[in-house]
Amino acid sequence: MRHFTSSILVALLGLAAAFYWGGTHGLLMASILGLMELSLSFDNAVVNATVLKDMSRVWQRRFLTWGMVIAVFGVRFLLPVMIVAAVTGQSLLAVALMALQQPDEYASNVQSSHVQISAFGGMYLLLVFLSFFFQENKSLHWLVWLEHRLAQLGKLESIEVATALAVLLFAQHFLPPGQQLAAVISGIVGVILYVVVKSVSGLFQNTGQAQGSTSKAGLLSFIYLEVLDTSFSLDGVIGAFAITRDVVLILLGLTIGAMFVRSLTVFLVREKMLDEYLYLEHGAHYAIGALAVLMLTDMSQHVPEWITGLTGFLFIVFSLWSSIRANKKNSGHSRK
Repeated sequence: MRHFTSSILVALLGLAAAFYWGGTHGLLMASILGLMELSLSFDNAVVNATVLKDMSRVWQRRFLTWGMVIAVFGVRFLLPVMIVAAVTGQSLLAVALMALQQPDEYASNVQSSHVQISAFGGMYLLLVFLSFFFQENKSLHWLVWLEHRLAQLGKLESIEVATALAVLLFAQHFLPPGQQLAAVISGIVGVILYVVVKSVSGLFQNTGQAQGSTSKAGLLSFIYLEVLDTSFSLDGVIGAFAITRDVVLILLGLTIGAMFVRSLTVFLVREKMLDEYLYLEHGAHYAIGALAVLMLTDMSQHVPEWITGLTGFLFIVFSLWSSIRANKKNSGHSRK
């Protein structure tokens, strides 16, 4: 429980603020939004843990502090405001006031941008999924019959980028002609951002190891985690408006969920859960791949949030069950 003390405190303060703001209705909405955010982002916590475990304790703490501020005010509030401002041509201040004073109009503008948002987030997450399974030197496989073949394809140069772009071109075909260009541009921006962040991160990691310094590598890994969190959170931010139009309640509810996701990430790292449950990382990446496909599908056909959350949850549970079975089998062999 020590890993979740801060999350519990934030949840209590957030729910108290929601009750003060909107009474019993506000308390209920914030609770639902917090649970929705947690259910949609459990796989995010596992993937974050795979990056965080190689970072120093200093950067792990910064992920919980600075990263939380970015996640709450940057991703859950400022990013949608910036998107609406870009779409409508209004100033950031005008859109921020619209969010507080005209929530219905603001929500309508956010939801009208769902094609661009889904294309960006879907492509970024798709590359996270493909890059994990297209590793040529990847030796540990969960679904061996599939992952072995994907690892073999990893010998091809930039196969993950080519595959992702092919998926984007296929997905935009189902959109009305007036939305196709916006979807392609947003998707390509997601691809470019992924490639730049990963490439620069790898460069600084190699430089840091050679010089005995990991500060720059830690910074780039931190940036990568924040962009990853942003991609995960985009569908939750949009889906939140289907529950309530009140921006304050949305901010409070998503903050509660985001804090628990970050505490869960640290728990996985500090308790070495990824080392104990071998296939948990695989399950999380399959969940990411499913989320990416669902986000791209949502551009032309609405996908309910419960399907997204349930799909990721099932992948995580199945991989956890497989890991436990493998551990028991290995334990039995060692006793013999």
